[in-house]
Amino acid sequence: MPIFDDQISASTLPLYDHWCHSLTFQVSRLFHLLTLQHRQSDYFVKAEGSLLSSRLADSKIFITFLLALITLSSCGFKSTLVEPNTLRINIGAEPPGLDWHVATDSTSFDVVSNIMVGLTQYRADLSCAPCCATNWEVLDSGKRYIFHLDPKALWSDGQSVKASDFEYAWRRLLDPKTGAQYAFFLYDVQNAFEFNSGKITDARLVGVKALDEQTLEVKLKKPAAYFIYLTAFCPTFPQRKDLIEKWGDRWTQADHIVTNGPFLLDQWRHEYKIELTCNEHYFQGAPALKRIKMFMIPEQATAFALYENNELDYVDNRSFSTPDLERYRHSSEYRTTLLLRNNYIGFNVTKPPFDNVKVRQAVSMAIDRTVFPKIRGRGEIPATSWIPPGLLGYDAKSGLEYNPEKARALLAEAGYPGGNNFPHVELLYPSRNDVRLVVEAVQDQLKRNLKIHISLQNQEWKVYLETLHRDSPPIYRSSWGADFPDPETFMNVFTSHNDNNSTRWKDPHYDDLVSRASAEQNVEKRGQLYEHADRYLCREQVPIAPVFLETQNVMVKPWVKGMELNKLDIQFFRNVSIDESLLHGVHAGDKGVTH
Repeated sequence: MPIFDDQISASTLPLYDHWCHSLTFQVSRLFHLLTLQHRQSDYFVKAEGSLLSSRLADSKIFITFLLALITLSSCGFKSTLVEPNTLRINIGAEPPGLDWHVATDSTSFDVVSNIMVGLTQYRADLSCAPCCATNWEVLDSGKRYIFHLDPKALWSDGQSVKASDFEYAWRRLLDPKTGAQYAFFLYDVQNAFEFNSGKITDARLVGVKALDEQTLEVKLKKPAAYFIYLTAFCPTFPQRKDLIEKWGDRWTQADHIVTNGPFLLDQWRHEYKIELTCNEHYFQGAPALKRIKMFMIPEQATAFALYENNELDYVDNRSFSTPDLERYRHSSEYRTTLLLRNNYIGFNVTKPPFDNVKVRQAVSMAIDRTVFPKIRGRGEIPATSWIPPGLLGYDAKSGLEYNPEKARALLAEAGYPGGNNFPHVELLYPSRNDVRLVVEAVQDQLKRNLKIHISLQNQEWKVYLETLHRDSPPIYRSSWGADFPDPETFMNVFTSHNDNNSTRWKDPHYDDLVSRASAEQNVEKRGQLYEHADRYLCREQVPIAPVFLETQNVMVKPWVKGMELNKLDIQFFRNVSIDESLLHGVHAGDKGVTH
């Protein structure tokens, strides 16, 4: 129904504006999906060079038709959707949940990290600064910590943040009934593993105790050089016992949740967007932003079109397709940083044919890692080791290097000469275009180098995570980003008792190496233990095949100030602001990308 400017009253403008924006959004999504389909239908991997190229078919009538639809969908009205003091971003998918004990994924943590804070917080250099704790003491050779809480720290309902909120939260994280995959985070605490595994049932025996309202004592079973980092990350944040008991599973709903961070959860419109508002009473000072809108747009090209249209202020890899990145690599709005995040092919070692270590080794050696930076074009670094460069224990040669001839020999030794009789398997991956490029390249290389044929299966993000946790397939693509800047955050993932270990691999020797490394106080010896464990993981047993280290690539509008990237890829928006002087004359629909 066409409506023109002079027919819109002040009372109907918000509804009209939402309708126009939704129609524009849907038509834009259709255009970019079909355009992307043309692009990707022409992708191919050359047999010798493993180079990916793309071209867009010349479909002038098709494109003209869709552009006409987009013009009509604007309704004859130029919407002023650039909003003062509001940051609009795309988080790409519906967060599986906002219970920071149950959540395991970066999408959920991007929300939680802005509505909650813990005992400490990260500085720009990833060292820990005081937060809910003003200071702390390290006693008994690193086996006991005393945290002194800030009396000004408040929950959003006005109650003080107490030491008992941390005591309850840490015990709940470890409670087997919670089913927290991040319970391992606290296994260095006295009796934490025993309580989580059911060996003891009295939570009071766990080494975390509120000595009074503002003093928290933590006792460790052994010194852990990285322990203070854990207090800055979501799983260790405090929780309110009274509200969880009152609301049950509904305590994270926008009208029930109570938080202590710089922003408040205002709206959660599932599969559409989350809105955060400024916490005016945040104890470290209210943030400059009044509102953050987090949209859930799964198609990268669609989200990037909204950025180009000035309807998003910030986009990252979740909204940045490879063709778009190639177009804007030299824009003044473009930024990139290498992350502590490793992408890998995982094997469920309990399922054939990957219950045979020689098959796992063969697959790893049949993958040419140098192809991934070429097809993704994001500055990735090929990787065969699990520990990334820059962390203690890194050795570029820890893993298996590309060697198709040796790979074929190993496959033959495993009983599949020339790929004969290799069973049909599906490689699972999360639905995202840039991930699809990776798994298609793996599929192609295994076909050419080993003569084995695997099919691909994609799942929406939440379903994909549930599948890996419940019953992981024989082979899958995944990634792990550091929770803190220490090799322990990588090496612990594949220990026997870590619920994030979807490979189902359990190895006492590996567990022992990681345990000894985590407790070792001599830096050189600690590094050697991690290096040994990395070789054992990636070269000898191979429950995973690391493939490349990821980068974060973002576009930030000129009016967004204070946006800082970090190697952990945790998005903190407390220090972000909008320079309103740069918004003058900017409207949604203007093409606002600086080259």
